[in-house]
Amino acid sequence: MSASKLGGGSLVIATHNAGKLKEISALLAPLGLNCISAGALGLPEPAETGTTFVENALIKARAAASASGLVSLADDSGLSVAALDGRPGVYTADWAEKQWFEGLPGRDWFMAMGKVEGMLQALGPDTPRDAWFSCVLAIAWPEGESVVYEGRVDGALTWPPRGVKGFGYDPVFIAKGYDQTFAEIDPAQKHAISHRADAFSKLVKDQFGE
Repeated sequence: MSASKLGGGSLVIATHNAGKLKEISALLAPLGLNCISAGALGLPEPAETGTTFVENALIKARAAASASGLVSLADDSGLSVAALDGRPGVYTADWAEKQWFEGLPGRDWFMAMGKVEGMLQALGPDTPRDAWFSCVLAIAWPEGESVVYEGRVDGALTWPPRGVKGFGYDPVFIAKGYDQTFAEIDPAQKHAISHRADAFSKLVKDQFGE
């Protein structure tokens, strides 16, 4: 891939998640790209029918590229818990869907965190709390070309949730080597060590040679 295929152009960020958009935009800020969200363009959210992060990231990136006629970047990411056989994994966001619980639309991340914690507690007090966040970034061009980059950060879960700076499962995840959750540390610090930062470093090296 040549740097000229991305550098200086417009890039659609294929997400309707405000927290994810903010984080991705911060990571892309130094690259001179004009970022536009799928939500701002009024693009529909495609059904994420894949069974892996790679499949779902490609579904979103290709749908946005096709609908907008612009190069599009999609992120599919999630939390995996070792003691739960890698769940919630690709269903990370689904576990926060309120209609599962009370028949209402939208997402309740405290409910999702509680679901994970409840399952761990049911396994017993000595259950390991090892977990990791995965991120796959997919870039798709309107002509049909695509490429993916994968990132990961390992850590452990804590309870109760701590911090207000993150989103999703951030308040219960502590990265290896740290004693604060992703929702307690400064966002710039999180950007430097997160699963998304890992994937972005690979993207930047490949696309921009940096």
